[in-house]
Amino acid sequence: MTPSSDAPTAAVDPGALGLAAFNAAAEADAESVLRPCLDVDRWVAEIVSGRPYLDLDELLARAREAAQPLAAEEIETALAHHPRIGEMPSTTSAEAAHSKAEQAGLDIGGDVKARLAAGNRAYEEQFGRVFLIRAAGRSSAEILDALHERLGNEPDAELVVVGEQLREIALLRLEGRVAS
Repeated sequence: MTPSSDAPTAAVDPGALGLAAFNAAAEADAESVLRPCLDVDRWVAEIVSGRPYLDLDELLARAREAAQPLAAEEIETALAHHPRIGEMPSTTSAEAAHSKAEQAGLDIGGDVKARLAAGNRAYEEQFGRVFLIRAAGRSSAEILDALHERLGNEPDAELVVVGEQLREIALLRLEGRVAS
C-alpha cells in the first residue's frame, strides 16, 4: 500500500515478519501476528486462509476487504484491547505497545489531557464504549475536534465510524507487523 502524502505511515514492529515468513508460518503463528492488529476471529481467519500473498499490497487489500463491514459484536470485541485516547495502556501486550506508539506523538499536556478525559467520559456515557480514533498522523486538536463532532452522531452512524477507525488502525498495524 503506497500511503498518500497525508496518510500516516506504519512503524515497523520490532517483532515483524517478512511477507515470505508470514506466508510460510504455521496457522497459529500467522494468527498471532494478526491478532494485535484487529482481534476479530473472522478477520484473522480470512487473512490466514488467503495465504500466500504475492506482495504487501495484496495482503493489505485482503485485510481491508475482510474488515468491511465489521459486525457490532466484532467491534465490541476489538474495542476491549484499546485504551482511552490520551491514556497510556498499563499492560505490556502487543496491542498496548501499538497503542503507546500510535499515541506517542500526541501533545497531551495540561488542558488537552483534561479536555480528552471529559470528552472520553461524555462519549462513554452516550455510546457505552471507549472513544476510538486512529491517533497515528493526527494532532491532539484534530482528535478533540473529531471527538466533539462524533458526540453528535446517532448510535448507528457512530458504530459505522468506529468500524472504519478499527479498520484504519488494523491496516497500519498490519503493515508494520508484516514488513515487506
